[in-house]
Amino acid sequence: MSVRREITYTDELLSDGTVHRRYSDARQEWRMRGHGVVTWRDHSGGSGADEPLGPKLIKRVFHDGTVRYGRECGYGRTLWSDGTLTVNRSSFGGRLGMILAGVAGGALLGSLVMPPDFLSPGEEEELRNQAMAQQSSSGGGGEDYGAWDDDSGDDGGGDFG
Repeated sequence: MSVRREITYTDELLSDGTVHRRYSDARQEWRMRGHGVVTWRDHSGGSGADEPLGPKLIKRVFHDGTVRYGRECGYGRTLWSDGTLTVNRSSFGGRLGMILAGVAGGALLGSLVMPPDFLSPGEEEELRNQAMAQQSSSGGGGEDYGAWDDDSGDDGGGDFG
């Protein structure tokens, strides 16, 4: 596990159903859910989409085709393949995660597992199929892509990083 930097963020649900995300490094994103992905654009003209690959992995595709993977670590935390740890401060889970990190120090961060640097299209498809099979066997209708709150538990629900 190699966390190079930690960035916190807060989410604000806007009246049109989109989310305005503000990062501690001054970046801003506007996010919108649709068809199992979250599309986003940022204040500097960047854009892309976040797609869940199973219950814990996220594939972030930038407008230029660059791909980065993230692993949802619970308590509003996502560790990205470039070593960035994002922490959601706008939810109970995010605040709890920050408190736990402060109290437990490196012990909590030591339990984080890096996401892959690369997945083949076949590996990505297998993860999607496993997630579909798991949703079908649990009898649930899958994730609620209309909910914007970040789940505070360890299930990694949230809004894909």
